[in-house]
Amino acid sequence: MSGLIALLTDFGYSDGFVGCMKGVILSINPDAKILDISHDVEPFNITHGALLLRAHFSYFPENTIFLCVVDPGVGSSRLPVAVRAGNYTFVGPYNGLFDLAIKSIGDKPKAYKIEKYTLPRVSSTFHGRDVFAPVSAYLSKGVKLEELGSQIEYQFTLHWEEPRKEQSWLVGKVVYFDRYGNCITNLPCGNYSRGTFRNRELKIVSYFLQGSEQEPALICGSFGLMELFLPKYNARERLRVSLGEEVRVEQT
Repeated sequence: MSGLIALLTDFGYSDGFVGCMKGVILSINPDAKILDISHDVEPFNITHGALLLRAHFSYFPENTIFLCVVDPGVGSSRLPVAVRAGNYTFVGPYNGLFDLAIKSIGDKPKAYKIEKYTLPRVSSTFHGRDVFAPVSAYLSKGVKLEELGSQIEYQFTLHWEEPRKEQSWLVGKVVYFDRYGNCITNLPCGNYSRGTFRNRELKIVSYFLQGSEQEPALICGSFGLMELFLPKYNARERLRVSLGEEVRVEQT
Protein backbone atom coordinates (compact mmCIF):
# COMPACT_ATOMS: atom_id res chain seq x y z
CA MET A 1 0.00 0.00 0.00
CA SER A 2 1.21 3.48 -0.84
CA GLY A 3 2.11 6.00 1.83
CA LEU A 4 0.35 8.73 -0.19
CA ILE A 5 -3.01 9.94 1.15
CA ALA A 6 -5.05 12.42 -0.92
CA LEU A 7 -7.75 14.45 0.83
CA LEU A 8 -11.05 15.67 -0.60
CA THR A 9 -13.64 17.27 1.68
CA ASP A 10 -16.25 19.99 2.08
CA PHE A 11 -14.60 21.20 5.31
CA GLY A 12 -12.99 24.41 4.12
CA TYR A 13 -10.07 25.74 6.18
CA SER A 14 -11.54 28.16 8.72
CA ASP A 15 -12.45 25.61 11.40
CA GLY A 16 -9.25 23.56 11.50
CA PHE A 17 -10.92 20.28 10.52
CA VAL A 18 -8.47 19.54 7.71
CA GLY A 19 -5.43 20.22 9.86
CA CYS A 20 -6.81 18.02 12.61
CA MET A 21 -7.23 15.08 10.22
CA LYS A 22 -3.65 15.53 9.04
CA GLY A 23 -2.50 15.56 12.66
CA VAL A 24 -4.24 12.24 13.30
CA ILE A 25 -2.68 10.70 10.18
CA LEU A 26 0.83 11.84 11.07
CA SER A 27 0.46 10.72 14.68
CA ILE A 28 -0.13 7.18 13.39
CA ASN A 29 2.23 7.26 10.42
CA PRO A 30 4.82 10.07 10.60
CA ASP A 31 6.12 8.99 7.19
CA ALA A 32 2.78 9.44 5.42
CA LYS A 33 2.66 11.83 2.48
CA ILE A 34 -0.51 13.94 2.38
CA LEU A 35 -1.84 15.91 -0.59
CA ASP A 36 -4.96 18.05 -0.87
CA ILE A 37 -7.28 17.69 -3.85
CA SER A 38 -9.84 20.20 -2.60
CA HIS A 39 -11.58 21.23 0.60
CA ASP A 40 -13.98 23.59 -1.15
CA VAL A 41 -16.61 21.06 -2.18
CA GLU A 42 -20.00 22.70 -1.74
CA PRO A 43 -21.17 21.71 1.75
CA PHE A 44 -23.13 18.44 1.75
CA ASN A 45 -23.04 18.24 -2.08
CA ILE A 46 -22.10 14.62 -2.70
CA THR A 47 -22.42 14.96 -6.49
CA HIS A 48 -19.95 17.86 -6.51
CA GLY A 49 -17.44 15.80 -4.53
CA ALA A 50 -17.98 12.78 -6.77
CA LEU A 51 -17.34 14.90 -9.89
CA LEU A 52 -14.08 16.29 -8.51
CA LEU A 53 -12.88 12.86 -7.44
CA ARG A 54 -13.60 11.30 -10.83
CA ALA A 55 -11.91 14.19 -12.62
CA HIS A 56 -8.64 13.97 -10.70
CA PHE A 57 -8.02 10.59 -9.05
CA SER A 58 -6.43 8.88 -12.06
CA TYR A 59 -3.62 11.48 -12.17
CA PHE A 60 -2.31 10.26 -8.82
CA PRO A 61 0.22 7.43 -8.41
CA GLU A 62 -1.08 3.88 -8.22
CA ASN A 63 -2.04 2.76 -4.71
CA THR A 64 -2.89 6.27 -3.55
CA ILE A 65 -5.39 6.27 -0.69
CA PHE A 66 -8.22 8.76 -1.25
CA LEU A 67 -9.64 10.00 2.04
CA CYS A 68 -12.87 11.69 1.00
CA VAL A 69 -15.47 13.23 3.29
CA VAL A 70 -18.67 14.86 2.07
CA ASP A 71 -20.98 13.44 4.65
CA PRO A 72 -24.44 14.89 5.35
CA GLY A 73 -25.34 11.54 6.95
CA VAL A 74 -22.57 11.57 9.57
CA GLY A 75 -23.82 9.98 12.79
CA SER A 76 -26.64 8.15 11.00
CA SER A 77 -26.84 4.51 9.92
CA ARG A 78 -24.81 5.12 6.74
CA LEU A 79 -21.70 2.91 6.74
CA PRO A 80 -18.05 3.96 6.92
CA VAL A 81 -16.19 2.04 4.21
CA ALA A 82 -12.85 1.39 2.58
CA VAL A 83 -13.04 0.37 -1.06
CA ARG A 84 -10.43 -1.01 -3.44
CA ALA A 85 -11.05 -0.43 -7.15
CA GLY A 86 -8.40 -0.86 -9.81
CA ASN A 87 -5.13 0.34 -8.32
CA TYR A 88 -6.66 2.80 -5.85
CA THR A 89 -8.23 2.77 -2.39
CA PHE A 90 -11.10 5.02 -1.28
CA VAL A 91 -11.92 5.67 2.37
CA GLY A 92 -14.99 7.58 3.53
CA PRO A 93 -18.76 7.49 3.89
CA TYR A 94 -20.77 4.97 1.88
CA ASN A 95 -23.09 7.51 0.26
CA GLY A 96 -22.26 7.56 -3.45
CA LEU A 97 -19.21 9.81 -3.13
CA PHE A 98 -16.96 7.21 -4.81
CA ASP A 99 -19.45 6.05 -7.44
CA LEU A 100 -18.33 8.07 -10.48
CA ALA A 101 -14.65 7.31 -9.92
CA ILE A 102 -15.27 3.59 -9.42
CA LYS A 103 -17.53 3.39 -12.48
CA SER A 104 -14.82 5.01 -14.58
CA ILE A 105 -12.33 2.37 -13.40
CA GLY A 106 -14.63 -0.41 -14.55
CA ASP A 107 -13.34 -3.14 -12.21
CA LYS A 108 -15.58 -4.76 -9.62
CA PRO A 109 -14.77 -2.99 -6.35
CA LYS A 110 -14.01 -4.74 -3.07
CA ALA A 111 -15.63 -2.90 -0.17
CA TYR A 112 -15.22 -3.34 3.57
CA LYS A 113 -17.23 -1.90 6.41
CA ILE A 114 -14.86 -0.11 8.78
CA GLU A 115 -15.09 -1.75 12.21
CA LYS A 116 -11.50 -1.45 13.47
CA TYR A 117 -8.52 0.95 13.45
CA THR A 118 -10.58 3.99 14.42
CA LEU A 119 -9.73 6.33 17.29
CA PRO A 120 -10.78 4.99 20.72
CA ARG A 121 -13.59 7.53 20.94
CA VAL A 122 -15.71 8.14 17.85
CA SER A 123 -17.89 11.24 17.85
CA SER A 124 -21.18 11.41 16.00
CA THR A 125 -20.17 14.55 14.08
CA PHE A 126 -16.54 14.18 12.97
CA HIS A 127 -15.87 10.80 11.38
CA GLY A 128 -13.22 12.43 9.21
CA ARG A 129 -11.03 12.78 12.28
CA ASP A 130 -12.16 9.76 14.33
CA VAL A 131 -12.71 7.10 11.64
CA PHE A 132 -11.44 7.91 8.17
CA ALA A 133 -8.15 9.62 9.06
CA PRO A 134 -6.85 6.85 11.36
CA VAL A 135 -8.00 4.10 9.00
CA SER A 136 -6.24 5.79 6.07
CA ALA A 137 -3.09 6.15 8.16
CA TYR A 138 -3.07 2.47 9.12
CA LEU A 139 -3.65 1.45 5.51
CA SER A 140 -0.67 3.59 4.51
CA LYS A 141 1.41 1.60 7.01
CA GLY A 142 0.45 -1.71 5.43
CA VAL A 143 -2.74 -2.82 7.18
CA LYS A 144 -4.83 -4.90 4.77
CA LEU A 145 -8.37 -3.91 3.79
CA GLU A 146 -9.77 -7.21 5.03
CA GLU A 147 -8.42 -6.43 8.48
CA LEU A 148 -10.70 -3.40 8.79
CA GLY A 149 -13.97 -5.30 9.06
CA SER A 150 -16.51 -7.37 7.17
CA GLN A 151 -16.70 -7.33 3.37
CA ILE A 152 -19.87 -5.88 1.85
CA GLU A 153 -21.32 -5.81 -1.66
CA TYR A 154 -20.65 -2.39 -3.15
CA GLN A 155 -23.75 -0.80 -4.67
CA PHE A 156 -23.93 2.44 -6.65
CA THR A 157 -26.28 4.89 -4.97
CA LEU A 158 -25.47 8.30 -6.44
CA HIS A 159 -28.26 9.78 -8.53
CA TRP A 160 -26.43 10.56 -11.77
CA GLU A 161 -28.46 11.14 -14.89
CA GLU A 162 -26.81 9.98 -18.11
CA PRO A 163 -27.46 11.90 -21.35
CA ARG A 164 -30.27 10.57 -23.50
CA LYS A 165 -30.16 9.89 -27.24
CA GLU A 166 -32.47 11.57 -29.72
CA GLN A 167 -31.59 10.41 -33.25
CA SER A 168 -28.10 11.83 -33.96
CA TRP A 169 -28.14 14.01 -30.85
CA LEU A 170 -27.05 13.48 -27.27
CA VAL A 171 -29.13 15.51 -24.84
CA GLY A 172 -27.47 16.42 -21.55
CA LYS A 173 -27.69 19.09 -18.91
CA VAL A 174 -25.56 21.47 -16.86
CA VAL A 175 -24.46 19.74 -13.65
CA TYR A 176 -21.74 21.97 -12.18
CA PHE A 177 -20.08 25.40 -12.43
CA ASP A 178 -16.34 25.83 -11.94
CA ARG A 179 -14.79 28.94 -10.39
CA TYR A 180 -14.46 30.57 -13.82
CA GLY A 181 -18.18 30.26 -14.49
CA ASN A 182 -17.74 27.52 -17.07
CA CYS A 183 -20.83 25.30 -17.20
CA ILE A 184 -19.89 21.63 -16.95
CA THR A 185 -22.43 19.24 -18.43
CA ASN A 186 -22.98 15.51 -18.08
CA LEU A 187 -22.11 15.05 -21.77
CA PRO A 188 -18.92 13.00 -22.17
CA CYS A 189 -16.13 14.33 -24.35
CA GLY A 190 -16.38 12.91 -27.86
CA ASN A 191 -16.49 13.63 -31.56
CA TYR A 192 -19.33 16.08 -32.07
CA SER A 193 -20.08 18.31 -35.05
CA ARG A 194 -22.04 21.03 -33.22
CA GLY A 195 -24.13 21.77 -30.19
CA THR A 196 -27.17 23.76 -29.13
CA PHE A 197 -28.20 25.66 -26.01
CA ARG A 198 -31.53 27.47 -25.64
CA ASN A 199 -32.15 26.78 -29.36
CA ARG A 200 -28.91 28.60 -30.16
CA GLU A 201 -26.26 26.79 -32.21
CA LEU A 202 -22.89 26.37 -30.54
CA LYS A 203 -19.48 25.85 -32.09
CA ILE A 204 -17.30 23.12 -30.63
CA VAL A 205 -13.73 24.33 -30.18
CA SER A 206 -10.46 22.78 -29.05
CA TYR A 207 -9.14 25.62 -26.84
CA PHE A 208 -10.75 28.49 -24.94
CA LEU A 209 -9.54 31.48 -26.95
CA GLN A 210 -10.63 29.84 -30.19
CA GLY A 211 -14.17 31.01 -29.48
CA SER A 212 -15.69 34.45 -29.78
CA GLU A 213 -15.93 36.49 -26.59
CA GLN A 214 -19.55 37.27 -27.39
CA GLU A 215 -20.67 33.79 -28.41
CA PRO A 216 -20.97 30.78 -26.09
CA ALA A 217 -19.23 27.64 -27.30
CA LEU A 218 -18.54 24.07 -26.17
CA ILE A 219 -15.21 22.50 -25.30
CA CYS A 220 -14.00 19.18 -23.91
CA GLY A 221 -12.90 20.21 -20.41
CA SER A 222 -10.58 18.79 -17.78
CA PHE A 223 -13.45 16.92 -16.12
CA GLY A 224 -13.71 14.73 -19.21
CA LEU A 225 -17.08 16.37 -19.91
CA MET A 226 -18.29 18.98 -22.36
CA GLU A 227 -18.35 22.55 -21.01
CA LEU A 228 -20.37 25.55 -22.10
CA PHE A 229 -18.19 28.68 -21.84
CA LEU A 230 -17.47 32.25 -22.92
CA PRO A 231 -13.78 33.07 -23.54
CA LYS A 232 -12.42 35.20 -20.66
CA TYR A 233 -15.91 35.70 -19.22
CA ASN A 234 -18.11 34.03 -16.64
CA ALA A 235 -20.69 32.19 -18.71
CA ARG A 236 -22.78 31.31 -15.68
CA GLU A 237 -23.27 34.98 -14.79
CA ARG A 238 -23.41 36.52 -18.26
CA LEU A 239 -25.89 33.97 -19.60
CA ARG A 240 -27.64 33.41 -16.27
CA VAL A 241 -27.29 29.67 -16.63
CA SER A 242 -29.03 27.41 -14.12
CA LEU A 243 -28.22 23.88 -13.09
CA GLY A 244 -30.22 21.39 -15.09
CA GLU A 245 -30.48 23.48 -18.25
CA GLU A 246 -30.37 21.38 -21.39
CA VAL A 247 -27.36 21.22 -23.72
CA ARG A 248 -27.31 19.12 -26.91
CA VAL A 249 -24.47 17.84 -29.07
CA GLU A 250 -24.74 16.18 -32.47
CA GLN A 251 -22.67 13.05 -32.91
CA THR A 252 -20.55 12.72 -36.05
